[in-house]
Amino acid sequence: MLTLRRFATIAALLLTSLVGAQADLTDERILLTFIPNVQFAPFYLGIQHDVFSDAGFDVALQHLQEPEVLDLVAVGQANYGIVSGEQVILARSRGRDVVYVFEWFQQYPVALVHASDLDLSDLAALRGLRIGIPGRFGASYSGLTTLLASAGLNETEIELNEIGFNAPEVFCLGAVDAAMVYSNNEPLQIRNLAAAGECGDLNDVAVLTVASQVDLVSNGLIVNRGQLDEAPAQVARMVGALRDALQIAIDNPAAAYLASLPYVDTLPGADTLVVALTDAAAQQQDFLADDPTRSEVAASRRALAEQLSEQFDGAALAQFHVLLNSIELWDADALGFSDLASWEAMRDTLALMNLLGGELGDLDSAFSNEFLAVSDE
Repeated sequence: MLTLRRFATIAALLLTSLVGAQADLTDERILLTFIPNVQFAPFYLGIQHDVFSDAGFDVALQHLQEPEVLDLVAVGQANYGIVSGEQVILARSRGRDVVYVFEWFQQYPVALVHASDLDLSDLAALRGLRIGIPGRFGASYSGLTTLLASAGLNETEIELNEIGFNAPEVFCLGAVDAAMVYSNNEPLQIRNLAAAGECGDLNDVAVLTVASQVDLVSNGLIVNRGQLDEAPAQVARMVGALRDALQIAIDNPAAAYLASLPYVDTLPGADTLVVALTDAAAQQQDFLADDPTRSEVAASRRALAEQLSEQFDGAALAQFHVLLNSIELWDADALGFSDLASWEAMRDTLALMNLLGGELGDLDSAFSNEFLAVSDE
C-alpha cells in the first residue's frame, strides 16, 4: 500500500502539463483561513501539480476569517473549508451541520514558549507566571486552558496578559514570562531575534507543546451536510486529492515551497534560492523512487535544511523552516485520520471554557473517517 501511494505521489509531481486535456472538471472553492502563507503549501501544490484536477476538480482558493469559512460552508455557499476542530464543535452546538472529514494537522499547533532556564517539567510551576496570549479566543486560548487543566490549575492562578499577535516582540521585551504561540512559526522568530541580540539577555527558548500533554483535534477539512449526502463520491475524491497533495508536500518540501511562490507574495524567492530548491526537488524525486520509509524521508528533510543553511542566511530560509516545522505537525502514518478521543478532549476543553452551555453535542456526527477508506479504492 505504501509503495503504491508513494509512486502515486511521485507521478502527481511529474505530471504537471496534462490538465489542459481534461474536460468537465468540477469547479470547487476551498476556503482557507488567515492570509496566503507557506503553511498552506499542500493546497498550492495540489493546484500547481494537478493533483486536484486529476481528481476531477478545478480548485480555487479563498482566504477568509474562520467564522466566515464556517458560515459559508454551513449554508452551502461553498462545499469545502479548512477550520479548527474546536470551531466545528462550537458550530454544531449552534445548529450548523458541518462535518469534518480530514484532519490536516495531526498535532495541535499551539505551544507555550518560555526561556530555556525556566523549568516547567512540573506544570504546576505555571502558577503565578505572566503568560501572554493573543486574546481569550481561538486555538491559543483553548491550548492554554488545556495546559492549565493538565496542571490542576485555572486561569485565576496565573497572570494572563492579552498581547494580540505580537508574542515574539512582547516576549523579547520581557513583558511576560511565557507566551502561547504557534509552534511552527513564533519560536523560530524569537530565536532569530535572540541570535540578532534583540531579545534581551535571552540565548534560547524552550517550547512546551499542547500536543505533548493532550491530543486535541486540530485543523482539517469540513464539508456541508448537503454535499456529504448528495455527492459522497465527490467528497471522497476531494479527500483523496488533499491527502495526495499533503503527502507530496511532506515528502518533497522543496517542491512544496516552489509551488507556494506564485501564491505568497512575501515568500523569499531569490533566483539563487529557487535554483537550489529546484535542484533539491529533483533530487528528492529520485530519492522517493526507491520507496524510503517515513523516518528516512524525515531524515532527508533535516539533511536538506542543513545543506541549505550552508548556502543561505536565516532570513532567506525563515519561511522554508516554517514549512519544515509545519510538516512535522502534518506527518503521520495515516494522513487525515482523527479519533474520537481527540474530539472528546477538545469538547472537554470547550466545556471548561463555558463555551458550550449545557449542549455538549454528538461527536459521532461531527467527524468522519469513512472517506479516507473510500478514497483509497
